[in-house]
Amino acid sequence: MLSTRIIPVLLLDGQGLVKTKQFAKPKYVGDPINAVRIFNEKEVDELIFLDIGAGKKRQEPNFELIAEIASEAFIPFAYGGGIYTLDQIDRLFYTGVEKVVVNTLTFTNPRMVEQAAQKFGSQSIVGSVDVDRSLFGKVQLKSHGGLKKQKVSLSEHIRNLEQMGVGEIMINAIPKDGMMQGYDLDLIESVSKLVMVPLIACGGAGSLEHMKDAVKLGRADAAAAGSLFVFSGPHRAVMINYPKYSALKQYFRADG
Repeated sequence: MLSTRIIPVLLLDGQGLVKTKQFAKPKYVGDPINAVRIFNEKEVDELIFLDIGAGKKRQEPNFELIAEIASEAFIPFAYGGGIYTLDQIDRLFYTGVEKVVVNTLTFTNPRMVEQAAQKFGSQSIVGSVDVDRSLFGKVQLKSHGGLKKQKVSLSEHIRNLEQMGVGEIMINAIPKDGMMQGYDLDLIESVSKLVMVPLIACGGAGSLEHMKDAVKLGRADAAAAGSLFVFSGPHRAVMINYPKYSALKQYFRADG
C-alpha cells in the first residue's frame, strides 16, 4: 500500500464520461463502464465519479447507471452530483456507493449534510470545495457546478464543513481544472493549515511529479486527477490509464 491515495476523478454527463477545462467545454472521453473495467485491471485503490450534468440541470442522480457502475467496480468509489435529499443519499449507499461527495448542498442545506454524517458516518461524506480566483488572485468559492458565487470566505466554509461532520474535504481549483500544468499549491497549503480531516487535492495534475508536489509542498493527504488518467501524450489522445505500482512507489512511499 502507498502512503498516499492517488485517485482518478471521472466526470459523468448523461450516460458518458467527459473531461472539462476550467469547468467548461466538456469533451466526451468514453463509456463509464469500460473505464471502470480498465481501472479494475489497473488495481486502482479508489475512484470518484462526479455527475456534472445532474448538478447543473438540477436532476437527481442516475441511479440506474450508478448501480451498473457498482456492479462492475471491484474498487471503492465515491459519487457526487444532483444530491438534494437524505433519501437520495440512502439510495446511493444502498446501490453500492462507498462515499457521497457534496458541494452545493453544503451551502443550500448544511443541516442535511450534518444529518447525513450522523446517519451514515463522517467517513462516508466528502465535502467538495470548488475554488475560483479573480483577476487579482482573490479566492472565490463557487457552487452549482461552478456557476454560482458564494459570499462565505474559504476559512469560514472549511470550519463549517468540519462542523457539519464531513470526514474528508476535496479542494478543486477551477482555473487549474484540465490544464495539466500543476495544482494550485498555495491554495492547497492554505487549506491544509485549516483542516483537521484528510484533504484531497484536485485540479491541474499533468504528471506524478505534480501530484507529489500537492502532497509534499501543499501537504494534501491524497491527490486526485482527471485529465492525467483519461488522456495520453502531447495531443491529449483519449486513453484510460493509470501508472503501475512500481512507478507510483518512486514518488510516494509505500507503507510496510
